[in-house]
This record gives sequence, structure tokens and C-alpha cells, in this order.
Amino acid sequence: MTLCAGDFLSGMTTLRMGVVIALLVTYLAAMVLVAVLVSHRRAVGDSDSAGDEIDDSAVAVLSMLDEASIVLNAADEVLQASPAAYRMGIVADDAVVDERVREMVSRTRADGGVARADVTTWTPERFMEDSPSSDDSRPMPHGESSESSESSGSGGSCDSDASVASVARRNWLRITVSMISDGVVVVLIDDVSERVRFAQMRDSFIENVSEQLVEPARTIETLAASIESGKTGPDEIKAAAGKARGYASHLKRMMADLLLLIKAQEPVLPSADNRMPLLAEVTDACDACEDQARRYGISLAVEGDDSLVVNGDRDQIRTAIMKLVDNAILYSPTGSTVSVSVAASRSGDRALVRVIDRGVGIDKNESARVFERFFRGSNQNDRTSGGIGLGLAIVKHVSLTHHGSVSVWSTPGEGSTFTMSLPLAA
Repeated sequence: MTLCAGDFLSGMTTLRMGVVIALLVTYLAAMVLVAVLVSHRRAVGDSDSAGDEIDDSAVAVLSMLDEASIVLNAADEVLQASPAAYRMGIVADDAVVDERVREMVSRTRADGGVARADVTTWTPERFMEDSPSSDDSRPMPHGESSESSESSGSGGSCDSDASVASVARRNWLRITVSMISDGVVVVLIDDVSERVRFAQMRDSFIENVSEQLVEPARTIETLAASIESGKTGPDEIKAAAGKARGYASHLKRMMADLLLLIKAQEPVLPSADNRMPLLAEVTDACDACEDQARRYGISLAVEGDDSLVVNGDRDQIRTAIMKLVDNAILYSPTGSTVSVSVAASRSGDRALVRVIDRGVGIDKNESARVFERFFRGSNQNDRTSGGIGLGLAIVKHVSLTHHGSVSVWSTPGEGSTFTMSLPLAA
């Protein structure tokens, strides 16, 4: 616990330094961009086409910035935009679609100054391959391949008893808008989401752990009081000690999962060193779950495309898949099969890991909460009674950290399909 608290304090110091540095970098970047664009405007003169083009030097500066950027002409048409501006929900169809940013642009045009504001957006659904409207998150009957599922045209949304839930990515952005000349406006987008998520994680960590410690502390206190009084018999002390040991085991597992959850907050940047064949990681994760599957009489079936490669932290990816498979095993009836598959998305730029069980399923009223920390649904059984409620939260954060997403399709009494979507390595 002391180590975690120290990490948080160190992280907060780093956070404050990061904010200052980010503001300085944003300011300097804006000044450099202004200089380049003004130089360009002087070079091209007052021709009618000048406001509809950006020269190579300006494009080069834009590509060097850490911040996403948008350049608008006098008609508010997008001349240049970073891919991130689309993923963050600011730009679509060559236009700024976020109303707050449009207002900032209008205000800047009116007074000629610089506008700054904090804006929160959600990643558009089209960038989430496993969205609820997609067939990709549909459970498949025995023997049906992932390819036939994608071509069937009948998704989970057709089943009135089915519930679908997915995890969207929220973006916390600091927007700077400045007018250059002749109506040309530049928008700089500083994505501070990771810093905000860290702060939220710190607060949730303290709150969640405090709640989880209350009952174990009370049990240990009762045991100690019983021993001190000398009036409690051996059988009662033995029972209380057994309960305390159970809580100690629970806390040990909880701390291990919380440390995994904290690690899953760290951003993962694609590089040549973290490329991995996804099917191999899925196979290794399923092999690690084989003993537990046999213990409960469950069969594991793994198949998929071994050519799909992703970037990521190998331990995190494998842990997330193990959590999904472990979850499927615990909720599946004896004698059933848990199917795990790896396939490319329809768009061809993402890999989908599906874990399918034929278990009790998830109630509609609870499906939207299954990825929350410490959430425990009403469909518990003898196998899951000692669970922590952090497994699917870990899956969610690993998916988001790797610029992916996760969703669930479920029908009570028929089973569930969890789909983890990850971008393919370039």
C-alpha cells in the first residue's frame, strides 16, 4: 500500500510538471505555425486560391507537432487536419463538427484574438469496430465460424432478449484557436486524456480500496477481541480465523488485480519492439487457463488468423485475454465449450478477439456495468463467489490503452460474447 501511495504522489508531481511543459509546448508550437503560415500567405500574395492551399513547409510543421491540428479557410472548410482530430470527434467530412470548437472559431474571427477552452468529446462510433451496431460482437452457435457470422447479416440487435454493451473512449482536450490572416484559422488540440485518467484512477483507487478494506478490518478486529477476552471457545476462534484467512486471500488477489489495473493506465506507443502475432498470445493465454477449464469440465477451442500482428505490451494483452477466458470458464456449465477466435475486422485495420461462452448470460439491466471496477452482477455461482470484480475492468483499460475497445453481447440463458478490438500494426 505504501508503494502504491508513493507512486501516486510521484505521479502527481510529474503530472503538474507535465501540465506546465504541455502549455509551453502548445504556445511555442502555435507561434511556429503562425510564422510559417504568415510567411506562406506573404509568398502567395492575394490570389483567390491562396486561402485554399497550404504549402509543404506548413504541412511539415503540422506533422512535427505533438498536438493534433486543424487549419480552416475563410469558409470554415478544413484545409488540413491531423488524423487524431477525426478520432477525437472534432472533424468529420472535412468540417469541424464539434459545436464548442465552431463557436471558438467564430469568436476568434470576430475579435481577432486567441481562444482557449477545455473540451470533452467521445471517440466516434465509426472508430470502434466492435460497436453495438456491428455484427462483430454477436455470439455464434456451435460450429459456426467467425467468417459466417460476419456475412450472415443478422446481428445481436435483432434479438429483443439480447443485451449489448461497449466501452467508448472519452477524450479530454485543451483547444487553442488563432486566426492567421485573410480568414485562415488554426486549431491546436492538446490531448490531456491520459493525465485526467491518471487523476481519476488515483481517486477511484483510494475510494475503492477503502470500501474493500472495511469488512476485512472488522473481521480481524472481531477475531482479536475474541482472543483477548479469553471467553471465546476454540471452535468460535477457529471459525473466525478461517473467515479472516479468507479475507486475507481476497485482499491479496485484490491488490494483485489493482496493480494490474494501474499498469493498464500507462500509454502504449507502437514501435518495432512491441509487435506481436496476436493468435500466438491468445493461444498462450488459453494454455494458461487449461488447468482451470479441466477442473470445471470445460473445453477450450482456439482458432484464428495467425497473420494478424498488433503492437502492445505482451503481458497486458495476455493478461486481458486470460481474464476474458477465465470469466467465460467460471460462468459456463460443465461439459460446455468456450470458443476463442482471432479474426480481422470488416474494415481490415483491426484484429478482433472473441471469447464466446454458452453460460448463464448477463441481464439487460447489468450489461452496461460489467466493465466497472468492483461490479458484481446477480448471476453469481459457486465458482464466482470469491471474485473481486476487477477482471473485466482490467480488460477495458488494457483495450483502451492499446487504442482499442471491448464490447459484450449477451442473452440470459444462452451465453455471452466478449469482443476485444485492437488496431493492427502498420
